[in-house]
Amino acid sequence: MGKDRQPFIGIFGRRNNGKSTLINRLAGQEIAIVSDIPGTTTDPVKKSFEITGFGPVVLVDTAGTDDIGELGEKRISRALQAIDRIDLAILITTNNLLGEPEEKLISEFRKRDVPFLVIHNKEDLVPANQNIEKEYVNRGSSGFFKLKPALSTEPIIDAIRQTIPESAYTTPTLLGDLITPGDIILLITPIDIEAPAGRMILPQVQTIRDVLDNDAICIVLKETEAEPFLKKTGIKPALVVTDSQVFAKADKITPKNIRLTSFSILLARLKGDFSQYMKGTPKIDELKDNDRVLILESCTHHVACDDIGREKIPNWLKTHTRKQLYFDVIAGLDNIKRPITDYALIIQCGGCMITRKQLHNRLKPAIDAGIPVTNYGMAIAWVHGIYSRAIAPFQRKPK
Repeated sequence: MGKDRQPFIGIFGRRNNGKSTLINRLAGQEIAIVSDIPGTTTDPVKKSFEITGFGPVVLVDTAGTDDIGELGEKRISRALQAIDRIDLAILITTNNLLGEPEEKLISEFRKRDVPFLVIHNKEDLVPANQNIEKEYVNRGSSGFFKLKPALSTEPIIDAIRQTIPESAYTTPTLLGDLITPGDIILLITPIDIEAPAGRMILPQVQTIRDVLDNDAICIVLKETEAEPFLKKTGIKPALVVTDSQVFAKADKITPKNIRLTSFSILLARLKGDFSQYMKGTPKIDELKDNDRVLILESCTHHVACDDIGREKIPNWLKTHTRKQLYFDVIAGLDNIKRPITDYALIIQCGGCMITRKQLHNRLKPAIDAGIPVTNYGMAIAWVHGIYSRAIAPFQRKPK
């Protein structure tokens, strides 16, 4: 697997510890605002740069986690939220400090399984004592560095290369373990009110590319053309992948001896916690009157009158369960306003617009609280009675 996405590296620490200065030194150019005034950085600021011998990364400069006042609390909240989106953290400290702000950050890093490096900055003013490195290493730091203006940042760059997890910059295959070279893969892609003008949605594009990358043959049809095509040509695809919205129709027109799944379920396996989805989906049948369901859309888009997340899924669930259910929809990575324990079920979209880490961190509070989680495609397959067929392609032993 090659490097096909840019890892995110978050820079954290108290105000005026030199976070922005470090970013400029690492990048070799002035890309972050530097000031002696504490609190210059407000919202997280992102900037890409190239690490020689590794590839592009995105540095995320965050506000000081010792900020004060009502505005300061909001800045701290934004800084902590940034942890959900990063693959590696760099914690900047000075003056041998290891207090509540540092402990809070380390706790959040470990909670989200984010590796972190520690830099004791301004070493020329107050050198690190012999115990502070041990204290940070004991708390899980993957490296401790002493930095002053005259010292090279190359050891830090090298540690970044070594510490960023491979999963941060590689994307596993969608279909590689399900198909073989020369297989014919049929994709059913409705062109409806939600389809973007003049192009296809990202999961469809990703699937087409993955089919080609695995030396298979890709045939793309609208749902109205799929049945005539299969009857006229006699072609037996190795796999049919459909948009979840037409799952029921695809099930009817696809012969039972041909494997069938959806774009959303492919993404659920690629990015989501598939085992938790498998456990959570059957819980749909345990929903009770007045239960509240949370629907997580990981992108923002124009809402159509027949929107999949806001209209179709809620209606299908209410019809299937015959229960009075209430729904909240959160778009993008916005905060969930209610306590997670208010929900009886959480339904996550495929997550094509966010990283695997972001999606896992998005669902982790619910999973930790024992709230069932599922995915758009899996939930739709369940309420249409085709769940077992839809997940069957993933239950055979991989090649």
